[in-house]
Amino acid sequence: MDLISKINLTLFFCLSIFLLGAFQAKGEIVCENLSKDLCSFAIASSGKRCLLENSAGKNGAVEYQCRTSEVVVESMAEWIETDECVKACGVDRNAVGISSDSLLEPQLAAKLCSPACFQNCPNIVDLYFNLAAGEGVFLPDLCEAQRVSPHRAMLELLSSGAAPGPVSAESESISAASPAPAPTPF
Repeated sequence: MDLISKINLTLFFCLSIFLLGAFQAKGEIVCENLSKDLCSFAIASSGKRCLLENSAGKNGAVEYQCRTSEVVVESMAEWIETDECVKACGVDRNAVGISSDSLLEPQLAAKLCSPACFQNCPNIVDLYFNLAAGEGVFLPDLCEAQRVSPHRAMLELLSSGAAPGPVSAESESISAASPAPAPTPF
């Protein structure tokens, strides 16, 4: 066995141990057991979204903790988003909190609306679908406008009254309590 094979086997073993720590004995996903690198865009076995939070730790260093939010995802549970979807959708797994104003970023909107994301990453699309709906924007319409005229799409979103700033767990819970119609692939 050459050195590269030994390194790959060691990495695989470490990753397996790491992921097992995220699951309880029953195979359940508990947000508080997830690492910073798996937290964002994960959904616990309870169906609640996981949130990455930060706080000032000892010595002033920033510490991260994965927490269970009150936002329930109707048709998904036990979901840890893949790296492929994170990349395809242009989202940041290390972002603390999620905000509807991220939809104003042309790069994010373009990636979110791309077929690689919109048709293959239902968890991320559902999250941003509900964020957009909370701002009075229908995500499929935004994506269509993004394809036709990206500049116009951003102007329409701005004129919808999209408020900048992070979405609190309370306000996201309100929009999740009365979910908008499910997105339909184009």
